[in-house]
Amino acid sequence: MSPASGGGTPPLPDLHTLRRALADGLTAQAVIEQVIARRRAVAADGIWITPVPDAALRERARQLDAGPRGPLFGVPFAVKDNIDVAGLPTTAACPAFAHMPDLTAPAVQRLLDAGAVLVGKTNLDQFATGLSGTRTPYGAPANAFDADYICGGSSSGSGLAVAHGLVSFALGTDTAGSGRVPAALGNLIGLKPSRGLISARGVLPACRSLDCVSVFALTCADAQAVLDVIAGFDALDPFSRTVEARSPGVGAGFRFAAPLPGQREFFGDGASAAAFQGTLATLASLGGEALDIDYAPFREAARLLYEGPWLAERHLAIGAFMAAEPEAVLPVVRDIIQGGGRYSAGDAFAAQYRLLALRQALRPEWQRMDVLVTPTIGTVPTRAAVLADPVVMNERLGYYTNHMNLLDLCAVAVPCGFLPSGLPFGVTLQAPAGNDRALLVLADRLHRALNETLGATGLPLAATPPLVDDSQGEALFPIAVCGGHMQGLPLNGELTGLGGRLRERTRTVPAYRLYALAGFSPPRPGLVRDPSGSSIELEIWTLPLAAVGPFLAGVPAPLAIGSVQLADGSCVKGFLCEGHAVSGATDITSLGGWRAWLASR
Repeated sequence: MSPASGGGTPPLPDLHTLRRALADGLTAQAVIEQVIARRRAVAADGIWITPVPDAALRERARQLDAGPRGPLFGVPFAVKDNIDVAGLPTTAACPAFAHMPDLTAPAVQRLLDAGAVLVGKTNLDQFATGLSGTRTPYGAPANAFDADYICGGSSSGSGLAVAHGLVSFALGTDTAGSGRVPAALGNLIGLKPSRGLISARGVLPACRSLDCVSVFALTCADAQAVLDVIAGFDALDPFSRTVEARSPGVGAGFRFAAPLPGQREFFGDGASAAAFQGTLATLASLGGEALDIDYAPFREAARLLYEGPWLAERHLAIGAFMAAEPEAVLPVVRDIIQGGGRYSAGDAFAAQYRLLALRQALRPEWQRMDVLVTPTIGTVPTRAAVLADPVVMNERLGYYTNHMNLLDLCAVAVPCGFLPSGLPFGVTLQAPAGNDRALLVLADRLHRALNETLGATGLPLAATPPLVDDSQGEALFPIAVCGGHMQGLPLNGELTGLGGRLRERTRTVPAYRLYALAGFSPPRPGLVRDPSGSSIELEIWTLPLAAVGPFLAGVPAPLAIGSVQLADGSCVKGFLCEGHAVSGATDITSLGGWRAWLASR
């Protein structure tokens, strides 16, 4: 039995699915009973440092059911244990450092005020110093898909809590990749927002000028829903700021750049290299224009984080504690943080000058691209390899992540399928600060094009709502396709050429028959409503309203556009076939879809 199986106790669903159930009458108390059962059933070590007791969870749920409902009513979440919550200790994965805060961090308080239920404080690389998840005395957690591999850090427990379906979302922090690496290794969405968009007050600093509260979620729509609640200016946080929302071209014709081929580092992992190349091809199929970019300035900025005076911020945060109790800090963490004491004020200014020069040099690059795409990590190391060589392995994990906050970028780590090993693969979409929602919209399209399940839960991605791009106020028309217009098939260009976007993969209700029609080249299917039929594979694409007429004008008889009923009971316009045309056609209903028929030929 895998840890995610939970011994028959179902995982918590995504936030939007749970909110629908709660709106339909499910009580917060029923949700919490599932949380408690799931927490007992999942046999995975190293997720929690301080779980909220069952009795306290039940009381919170009872109070919620008796009161007014906020936007996150009854939704369970977890918080990384370097973020303060009044009444629960903050340990930063160092028992001797543990203390009881008087105040709750504003990001957490906003979630509580919205009706969410805090389930517990989660494990992390000690003092948020590391990207592997192994640097903790609270039990080194394992990857949710293969226990021989790392789960990523430093926000290890938060990522695992979502991946295993223990909560519907979680907060982490992300200074150097701590919210993106665990997302990549857990088949999750990892949102690293623009610096200052979410208050970092109540977060134990790693590098205070760079720290971000991050979000782990099962879908991009969930991440956006959480961001909508927790974002906002905080006058008591000196690094808080009002970030102007931007809307780069992430619709048809968006420009995406990847590092030059010779700068793509996979550390000998051919499978990850192939997966990245496939992801770039998928972005192109979604309407993107591919570019290559010199990645050297990004790498130079990244090296400033751990090879420059920003280490002094870590030393400033816990140097006094470490001097008083040096043995309380893990040796690898202590060695890194002590290195921050060697930098002078002159070093700090010199590094700032160089960073500003790098930002300036990159301005014209951001004029020619809308989004930078990199692997989130180049390869997945085993836990044994990380323990044998922690510094080198950590450097590899940060190859594509360490530059982000220094260059004032926002980012979304997005799952992009699985490697032959069974481990997840993902990329990070990044753009200048303010592009948070635009990146989530593009990430959602990519996620749905390449993935089928949520985290390690086995729950279907297709059953969740997509994140709608409303940044331009553009009305979009959904249309269901069941044959050659599906992604990667010969007629798909008719959609993408008109600005079509893949919204989701789904199925019909079990009341349709599918036929391979005669006389078409390339072959075309005919979908006919029939109560004795079955459930047929579909893709839902959206078209700008102005493109609907030109598209429909090209639909040949005996095909037509009518109402198609989806598995969730809703209806959408889609391809159907006139009944007379199936005479002499081949009934392929038993195969369940057009792709399966093509594969069987």
